[in-house]
Amino acid sequence: MTVFLVLLIPLLLMVFALFMERVEKRLKTSAVREADVQEFLDTARPEEVNTLIREGWTKAFAKFRRRRLPRLRRRHRD
Repeated sequence: MTVFLVLLIPLLLMVFALFMERVEKRLKTSAVREADVQEFLDTARPEEVNTLIREGWTKAFAKFRRRRLPRLRRRHRD
């Protein structure tokens, strides 16, 4: 029985570590920079803030970026 536990515990720890690595990778890629948050809070429209509250950063930022996209393109042309 002891041998079984000695072999099982390290195996479970390795599986858990691999799982947590995948979770951490997803969190890092979906992380939002502080400057983006500040810009969003300064210039977001009410419907974008409502989206933030209801659906989270991902969808709220998508709406915000779609609205700002034409303005950013004009800046780069000048």
